[in-house]
Amino acid sequence: MSIKITSHSGIYQLRVSQEVNASIKDVWEFFINPQNLNSLTPKDLDFKITSPKSNQTYKGQIITYSIKVLPLYRTNWVTEITQFENQSLFVDEQRLGPYKMLHHEHHFKKIDANKTLVEDIVTYKLPFGLLGRFIGGKIIRKRFVEIFTFRKEVIFNFF
Repeated sequence: MSIKITSHSGIYQLRVSQEVNASIKDVWEFFINPQNLNSLTPKDLDFKITSPKSNQTYKGQIITYSIKVLPLYRTNWVTEITQFENQSLFVDEQRLGPYKMLHHEHHFKKIDANKTLVEDIVTYKLPFGLLGRFIGGKIIRKRFVEIFTFRKEVIFNFF
């Protein structure tokens, strides 16, 4: 797994890639089931999907969550699936939540019959301008690394 975070003009971009020992069909099916988000999220975030249950993802879908972003602070989060290309890509964008802006691309590429490359590109902007960047920049960066490291282990164990 590789993780790279860059920033410019107050906008951060996280790039994560991971090879998964499974077919693109199996990896895709796992990722497009919103119910699997719970297992991909560290337990201390107390992540809960609050929208009606669905086992599929589709363009235009609205998914709502409740998440503990800080030890004593829970917030609601609303995302919309804005792009969806079967076994290739889906994009979720925050409509309401803790970030000023968040755009998350999920890319899937077949390496061979039993190996898939999963790439995530998360582009985000923190709230509260310079103060948000100064206080939250390193904290959020560290948290993203923790979340994707946790996710890597879950995916490795699942497949």
